[in-house]
Amino acid sequence: MNRNYITVFLLSLMGMASSLLAQEVPQDAPSVQVKTIDGVPVNFNTFITKNTITLVSFWATWCGPCIKELQAIDEHYAEWQEKYAVKLIAVSIDDARNSRKVKPKVLAENWKYEIVLDENMDLARTMNVNNPPMMFIYDKNGKLVYTHQGYTPGGEDELEKQLQELTK
Repeated sequence: MNRNYITVFLLSLMGMASSLLAQEVPQDAPSVQVKTIDGVPVNFNTFITKNTITLVSFWATWCGPCIKELQAIDEHYAEWQEKYAVKLIAVSIDDARNSRKVKPKVLAENWKYEIVLDENMDLARTMNVNNPPMMFIYDKNGKLVYTHQGYTPGGEDELEKQLQELTK
């Protein structure tokens, strides 16, 4: 009887391990179609360019912490662009019904980020984004080097530390 429990337990562990491996985030920017804020289809991987550090923030208009994170980054963005040659791609995961709220929100906030729409969450699924906000950093070689989920005030300071490390 104990032997059966051990077998079931080991099989469960193997299943969990393979599930975790399947959820791994691709190290290169995935080739997934998104839309610009004006509805033009574009491949996401075209935004990740060599010689530029790229921040990718998954957000939604209904997500309070997402808005706070993007507002906090906005306070430093011009300086970071100059200091670290960084760009931010803000990926809205608002569905097709709510995506019409994205452009007015971006204009109201006066964000200078590149904004893309992932209405079907194809990119979010590929990058294993379950709950926004979620931040990814790609280095100057286009490789994923940092992932962070959630936002707390002061989180932009941690982001800047990551940028400093990447530009040493």
